[in-house]
Amino acid sequence: MKAGFTPATVLALTCGFAFLYLPILLLVAFSFNESRLVTVWGGFSLKWYGEMLRNRQLMDAAWVTVRIGLVSASLALVLGTLAGVTLARFTRFPGRTVFSGLVFAPLVMPEVITGLSLLLLFVSLDWARGFWTVAVAHTTFASAYVAVIVQSRLLTFDIILEEAAMDLGASPLKTFFVITLPVIAPALVSGWLLAFTLSLDDLVVASFTTGPGATTLPMRIYSQVRLGVTPEINAVSTVLIGFVTLGVITATLIQKRRFADGQKRKA
Repeated sequence: MKAGFTPATVLALTCGFAFLYLPILLLVAFSFNESRLVTVWGGFSLKWYGEMLRNRQLMDAAWVTVRIGLVSASLALVLGTLAGVTLARFTRFPGRTVFSGLVFAPLVMPEVITGLSLLLLFVSLDWARGFWTVAVAHTTFASAYVAVIVQSRLLTFDIILEEAAMDLGASPLKTFFVITLPVIAPALVSGWLLAFTLSLDDLVVASFTTGPGATTLPMRIYSQVRLGVTPEINAVSTVLIGFVTLGVITATLIQKRRFADGQKRKA
């Protein structure tokens, strides 16, 4: 056993991870339950996944969720990249502290406050709530995560490459697209995947900013769970967990590969 990992530490970690992930594993297991009773195991079956696919309301909510995720993640990628470049490349300009605080505020702001603030904004603008209000709301908090990833990548980026390109006659804009953008591409992909995952997983902000025809999958699951948990809900929750897990793992692997490539270049 490695130094620092005592039996008590291992036991505490095991209990902590079990407390966090055992309920999720039980949910996934019971999504394959033959019985309609979610607490009684009746044998292995995939029938509830078929029922899930035949549930029109769930499928419509899933399609809305995917479309909102694609739109908000793409917008967050553009805005977050611009914010990250600004914070990494322009270290001194009037209002930088305020700008930095505004960019990173959604990271620490309670979701209830964010959702309520956006709701009041949309009401004051007389903007009918629906697909686009949810997409804008998700873009608001997802941009902060993209900005953090892009800024951290640019802080380790060798600026000499940009200076050499501009010395050879490239404009700052061309240098960004030809030199900087390809190098930070893994960070951009990670940021997009993270933004998409956050959009898929959001319930609170969407509940404040949604309207007719824009019910997301987490909202649909929540509304049905209040009437009782069914194996069908377990199935759709398992699919959602799978998508979120896949997005997080992919983003992590891309970041690790980028870090390893950076270490090789330094060596």
